[in-house]
Amino acid sequence: MNTTAPESDQRTSRTDQAADSGSQARSLYRPVHDRMLAGVASGIARYVGVDVLLVRIALVVLVFVGGIGLPLYLASWVLIPEEGTDQSILAEFMSRMQGWRD
Repeated sequence: MNTTAPESDQRTSRTDQAADSGSQARSLYRPVHDRMLAGVASGIARYVGVDVLLVRIALVVLVFVGGIGLPLYLASWVLIPEEGTDQSILAEFMSRMQGWRD
């Protein structure tokens, strides 16, 4: 008895699975765990789907070649929200300043 589905059914189910995984909205955040400093490299790695070591190496290379790595890291730290929060550090600061101003 043959328990495998016909080849056309297998292709359809793989296509449906790929479409389902692609339709899930990925969000960029800085994870609470698996971080060295602020979790920027870990968050970017998870979002892009690459190894965190590659992102860390790229950031270090950018620090020494052109000097954009450190400002990029700091901007990402301020702009990417931490896991479990809705707002980034900058957005939270701006809302506090708006509340203080009013």
